[in-house]
Amino acid sequence: MDMRVKIAGVEWNNPVTVASGTFGSGEEYSEFVDLNRLGAVTTKGVANVPWPGNPTPRVAEIHSGMMNAIGLQNPGIDVFCKRDIPFLRQYDTKIIVNVCGRSTEDYCEVVERLANEDVDMLEINISCPNVKEGGIAFGQNPKAAEEITRAVKKYAKQPVIMKLSPNVTSISEMAKAVEAGGADAISLINTLTGMKIDINRKTFALANKTGGVSGPAIHPIAVRMVYEAANAVNVPIIGMGGIETAEDAIEMLLVGASAVSVGTTNFYNPNVTMEIVDGIARYMEQNHFASVQDMVGIVK
Repeated sequence: MDMRVKIAGVEWNNPVTVASGTFGSGEEYSEFVDLNRLGAVTTKGVANVPWPGNPTPRVAEIHSGMMNAIGLQNPGIDVFCKRDIPFLRQYDTKIIVNVCGRSTEDYCEVVERLANEDVDMLEINISCPNVKEGGIAFGQNPKAAEEITRAVKKYAKQPVIMKLSPNVTSISEMAKAVEAGGADAISLINTLTGMKIDINRKTFALANKTGGVSGPAIHPIAVRMVYEAANAVNVPIIGMGGIETAEDAIEMLLVGASAVSVGTTNFYNPNVTMEIVDGIARYMEQNHFASVQDMVGIVK
């Protein structure tokens, strides 16, 4: 039985990675998780300069999930290259660097810096607000998404994964736009925009007013969007959104994802990725799948 998958020419040992921002850059989870057993580690978002993030409170619990408005706090590319890449390189796993920015130039600067670093893939977070366009995310306008993809590809030495926002009218249209811009792979979904009110304090639960909703509550929406994207483009898809169990991950694979990414569940079950890797292996054995590829997209 072959657990390996190939995403844009990069071979992972198995189809499981972690969602950006839910795993740091691996170090804090290495006490709980054998990083060698992950197909890839996807790092927290990295920008060209350190970002302080949003004011607190920035996290709120909701039914069957959570909301966050961290604001992509990160130490910047210099610290990341010096500290995080050498740590991850100790392990037999692929390194996917999540890149964020507030302008096309920001993204390109980080991608150019990473061109000569020992990392395997880049995941471009286009849910960041585009300061030059009045704050609308790059990932909410097909033309902007295509343009940022094309710009990043000029500087990228590694395969580029474009991470799509679900806060759009048509996910298929966005998937086609980044494919047209030259994306090597697509990951989806990012968080859904939500709001929670603290009725006792009579104000917003998050200082930012709105935040990204993640966790099991969003899983069925994510499955639908992965299915639509997978049937709209020819590049590989990494499916994410509310994956809590092996069954959730297998759903994503059956509708067309070539790999899966586990996010919020890491916070309350640090072993979840290992459970999912083992669960996919058991399912393959029970259903006589010789390789992961044999099960990708068989539900039409």
